[in-house]
Amino acid sequence: MTKEEKLSIINELAEKFKDNSHFYVTDTSGLTVAEINDFRRKCFEKGIEYRVAKNTLIKKALETIEADFTPFYDEGVLKGSSGIMFSEENANSPAKILKDYKKIDKDKNPSLKAASIDYDLFIGADQLDALSKLKSKQELIGEVIGLLQSPVNNVLGSLMSGQNKLAGIVKTLQERS
Repeated sequence: MTKEEKLSIINELAEKFKDNSHFYVTDTSGLTVAEINDFRRKCFEKGIEYRVAKNTLIKKALETIEADFTPFYDEGVLKGSSGIMFSEENANSPAKILKDYKKIDKDKNPSLKAASIDYDLFIGADQLDALSKLKSKQELIGEVIGLLQSPVNNVLGSLMSGQNKLAGIVKTLQERS
């Protein structure tokens, strides 16, 4: 690979890291090209880009971002074969794909090395369960709206039920007279 090709890959990865604050680094060791392509297809179906890259190029691309990724380097995340899953919106989608893939064969890669969710770092395969339970931005907004609407709905419900009682009392009083 020429220096220009490496620089081009570093620039592409740096743009991806800047555009996608949710990305996962996976271990691809032991996978054949066909298995990687199958996994890439499954990711594509869920709107996730999967890319295999050299660790040194990943590291150089991460160094262009204004976030601290030193735990990735200190913990050995960028050792062995690595693939990157980029997710624009849903932070939990890549974790769910990895979890589903692991249901087929627990010992088979790809497996989670690390993840960055809005530049918060999660290191180790044991973080997969926690990452898969993260709520998407739309789910959180929906919950907040539901919580904000709840008191208003309770007040309106009380007023509406009171209106029916008041009408019933007036009707009863009219019938008595």
